[in-house]
Amino acid sequence: MELLPRDQIAFQRMLDTIRQTFERFGFLPVETPVMELSEVLLTKSGGETERQVYFVQSTGALGKAADGTGGEGLPELALRFDLTVPLARYVAEHEHELAFPFRRYQMQRVYRGERQQRGRFREFYQCDIDVVGKDMLSIRYDAEIPAVIHAVFEALAIGDFTIQLNHRKLLRGFFEGLGIDDVRQPGVLRELDKLDKRGEGAVRETLAGEGFSLAADAIDRLMAFSRVRSNGHDDALAKLDALGPGSAQFETGRDELRDVLQRLRAMGVPESRYAINLSIARGLDYYTGLVYETVLDAHPQIGSICSGGRYDDLASHYTKSKLPGVGISIGLTRLFWQLREAGLIATADSCVDALVVLLDEAGIDHALALSQRLRVAGLNVETQLEPRKLARQLQYADKAGIRFAVIRGENEAARNVVAVKDLRRGEQFEVGENDLASALQARRDNTPL
Repeated sequence: MELLPRDQIAFQRMLDTIRQTFERFGFLPVETPVMELSEVLLTKSGGETERQVYFVQSTGALGKAADGTGGEGLPELALRFDLTVPLARYVAEHEHELAFPFRRYQMQRVYRGERQQRGRFREFYQCDIDVVGKDMLSIRYDAEIPAVIHAVFEALAIGDFTIQLNHRKLLRGFFEGLGIDDVRQPGVLRELDKLDKRGEGAVRETLAGEGFSLAADAIDRLMAFSRVRSNGHDDALAKLDALGPGSAQFETGRDELRDVLQRLRAMGVPESRYAINLSIARGLDYYTGLVYETVLDAHPQIGSICSGGRYDDLASHYTKSKLPGVGISIGLTRLFWQLREAGLIATADSCVDALVVLLDEAGIDHALALSQRLRVAGLNVETQLEPRKLARQLQYADKAGIRFAVIRGENEAARNVVAVKDLRRGEQFEVGENDLASALQARRDNTPL
């Protein structure tokens, strides 16, 4: 996604808001390399993602296998397709240097071989938080994650949203009751995750087909289960109670969902912001517990704007230690593009506060000195370095989104004042040079002059 500067400013401000909110909840920044060993990325991705991986091959390695024996082979390196698998590798490598539970946020680009279509990008930003424990991780962290999601999207002010919750153990326990064995369960989970995209009819057909061979009665019960939604806190608890008894795994999932709902209420998350949705499955195989998806209520066609969940076994491929974790990811590039297309994000003003106008060559030194004084006072200032007609300079400032134009002609110089054109309000006023910085800051910050 390539943006014009003022749209890029809006995007950067969203990044800043997300970063500040993550830090407010005690998360620490981490970055990992864009390239990982292929064997790391493909260890436990599952689902559709592994077919979208970009492999990296240097010219010096062409014709060599990954084991160095020569001939054709899988490239040794690949571009990361998400930030969770690299995190598992990172935590395993630095296990003895980190304090647990380890709370990290990561905001970097990831790469997927997406099919070309509007709003889908092969390079995009993800904004992730994860909490990783040592040996165990309380279910209370699974409840804290939706509280962070709530805080982020309230701060972004992009409209009403709902955080939808489900539990993989509840799903798998229900599958057990239907006689769906462990071998078929991951595939059934992935099919459920496609209900919104493919529709119930297509998913039914797939589950009845040769790959799964589910009985019609089992599919009917599965579809009925997936339609369960809640509306409000008490209704969510009632819907869970109404599911009836199940296997030990089923009951563990239900108990943990109840626990999470109670903690959300304790943290002050409005009950209109979260709901049970038993069709949520998440397509990646590494999720083992709570799963989350967040949708904009007025724009469901945008799809999930934030998703994630609990994973208990992801790091086991890189260390003998048990390092369970829970986290979420915001695909910010796609979200920004969708919000802009829906008219929910306006083009931002420039991050430049003021343009110091240059009317003639004689004023260049004064313009440079005045600009520097304003910068020292905390303003972002651009200086016109070549004299042009005033109208053209004002037109430039307006098109660039710069709010203030500072003008000093002969008349103003004689009185030791400057004229300021407020291009947002369409007003012009005069102020003494010594008071210029405070006057601009007051208007910028909407404080009384």
